[in-house]
Amino acid sequence: MSKFEQGGPQQGAGKSGQHPMEQLKEKLSLITRSIPRGSEIIYIDYPVHSNGGDILIMKGTEAFFKAYGIRVRARYSVLDFPDELNVPPDVILVLHGGGNFGDLYAKHQLLRERIVERYPGHRIVMLPQTIFYKSELNFGRTAAILNRHRDVHLYVRDSISYEMARKKFKNVQVFLSPDMAHQLYPIAQPESPQGSTLFFLRTDIEKTPMQERLESQSGAQSASLDWTSLYTPMERKALVLMMKLYRLPGARKPMQRIWYQYSQYLVDKAIREFSRYESIVTSRLHGHILSCLMDKPNVLLDNSYGKNTSYYTAWSSGVPGAELSAGEVAN
Repeated sequence: MSKFEQGGPQQGAGKSGQHPMEQLKEKLSLITRSIPRGSEIIYIDYPVHSNGGDILIMKGTEAFFKAYGIRVRARYSVLDFPDELNVPPDVILVLHGGGNFGDLYAKHQLLRERIVERYPGHRIVMLPQTIFYKSELNFGRTAAILNRHRDVHLYVRDSISYEMARKKFKNVQVFLSPDMAHQLYPIAQPESPQGSTLFFLRTDIEKTPMQERLESQSGAQSASLDWTSLYTPMERKALVLMMKLYRLPGARKPMQRIWYQYSQYLVDKAIREFSRYESIVTSRLHGHILSCLMDKPNVLLDNSYGKNTSYYTAWSSGVPGAELSAGEVAN
């Protein structure tokens, strides 16, 4: 088998008449090449924070494990992964997907690299990621670590990340795959729309000048939400408290149960909010993906390093009602 394989849209359009979102969900079956049905795994770096996109990925990942009979032996976040972990030889180490592969979110990348270094005899699977490095030196450092391992499988979400990985990771099996949240399709709308358009826009380091222009021209700045502002102050305080409690000795398993329940509450709140509008304008990739999961018309703006446009081009351009902002096409 080639070290670099694609499961992208060009490899078949799916069953005749099948909805494009069902096709994307089915494309996730590619991951069973690396995690066969019935495998025992340890799921690592699941999110314990306020980014609802990562939480949607987590819920999609857990649904994928259930759908394909993959048995999760243990789960660890970046907050509670132990310094020493005894892993049986036949257990696969599976790392959470998302957009934190690179040097923007150091603690997650450092955990990823530490696992590759500490478990040279185990298969390590990194679920669909977007790769971005500000520093070529940092990228080279990651490549050196991954290339020393003999059984790393890396899934990426767009063609740019795929080409970057193909050039740098000479001893890694690299695959192109949709985001894990697609496993959740379809999501029913619990409420009827009451408003016209929800602006769901980034407020962090990935915000772009184009988004700022949109906000100033449309008045969206005062009327928009992001993942954090979707939650009430009390909900945010509860999340901060849980993150602190995660670090206490012996707290991992009870806090994990509480977090999985609370995170479902947060996802359900996002679904209810999205259902209240006829359409969504968003610069959040998972604002776009959640809209698609709900069959909700949406317009996607790019983030600061092109992640959203790359994802749309690779996967969601054929989804009914999903559009890329005309400004992104022009760029």
